[in-house]
Amino acid sequence: MRRVAVTGAGAVSALGVDLASFWSALKAGRPGIGPIRAVDCSTFKFSHGAEVPGFDPLRYFDEKTAGQLDRSVQFAGAAAAEAIADSGIVLVPDRTAVITGCALGGKPTEDDTYRQLYAENRTRFDPMSIPKVMTNASASRVSMHHGITGPCYTVSTACASAAHAIGQAFWMVRSGLVDAAVAGGTEAPVTLGMLRAWEAMRVVAPDTCRPFSRDRRGLILGEGAAFLVLEDLEAAMARGARVHAEICGFGMSSDAGHLTAPSADGAARAMTAALRDSGLDTAQVGYVNAHGTGTSANDATETRAIRAVFAVPPLVSSTKSMHGHALGASPALEAVATVLALRDGVLPPTANFTEPDPACDLDVIPNQARQVQVEAALSNSFAFGGLNAVLAFRRYP
Repeated sequence: MRRVAVTGAGAVSALGVDLASFWSALKAGRPGIGPIRAVDCSTFKFSHGAEVPGFDPLRYFDEKTAGQLDRSVQFAGAAAAEAIADSGIVLVPDRTAVITGCALGGKPTEDDTYRQLYAENRTRFDPMSIPKVMTNASASRVSMHHGITGPCYTVSTACASAAHAIGQAFWMVRSGLVDAAVAGGTEAPVTLGMLRAWEAMRVVAPDTCRPFSRDRRGLILGEGAAFLVLEDLEAAMARGARVHAEICGFGMSSDAGHLTAPSADGAARAMTAALRDSGLDTAQVGYVNAHGTGTSANDATETRAIRAVFAVPPLVSSTKSMHGHALGASPALEAVATVLALRDGVLPPTANFTEPDPACDLDVIPNQARQVQVEAALSNSFAFGGLNAVLAFRRYP
């Protein structure tokens, strides 16, 4: 089977509208969390989120096209275009795949349409409403804009969506089904309806996200998109491409248990599957980008899972402490962070950390990045519904 290179990356997040801003903030341990601007949260139990700052769709699309795309699709279009440009690849249309992950689809469009229906009693709506809210709209947009005619679809598995998308894209390239893939995820959940729904779950922190800290109070919702370009390693070398890292394994599992409560056994099975698929030994893995939501249950459960897999746990951090929990797009943001960490020998920290929790007895790289060159890393994603997906990456010399 082929080896698969990561030759391109792009990101739109609360840390900035491009890859450089994203990586600079992660290395500095600088969170993009602040007061929510898109929705009046004065009557909410929380008021902070991780919104994308200063995103202007007209930088990426003409006015007519921008008006036909939901905010989530605009994010995807921008991040995917950056990844393709970063790769420098000349795509062969029918030998390239586009696989995206998205949990919610076009929630801003949907929320606004329901507001018009129920609050304004309108009977006529934007004829593009359905195409704008489709969960697969981001995959279709990337495919159409770049003329990609190979496999194209969206995976929707809640907060593991983009990990499943990237993992399946990796398998496609490795098996020879395609020669390259543009894979990632997108999400735009900062709407009145979605914020009220998350408020009802009582898992959102009132101030900020403190993964693995004793005083953690919950997650912080984020938005954004991230994409990777994956291609056959030999082809990448032949064209003189810069290789950020090698993607070498993918594992997944289902808890077959509780709808929302995490399972250490399920998470451990997914990590073990990723290691088996990659051929890596646990001793080669020096870093895990944790799912690390900042909720009491998740962080302690993930700690148990990591300790079940690794006799000597690797360094661990949660970048959700900076870019927030972007739901289906989070695994893509975290995959990009993991790839860049391997490339540059800089492990991003767990920001906002205050005090250790005995239930999370790991080195979580508190508050300051660690300059460590590790050989391989895992990126963990665990979703409601008991769906677990783990990506394995190896440093490329």
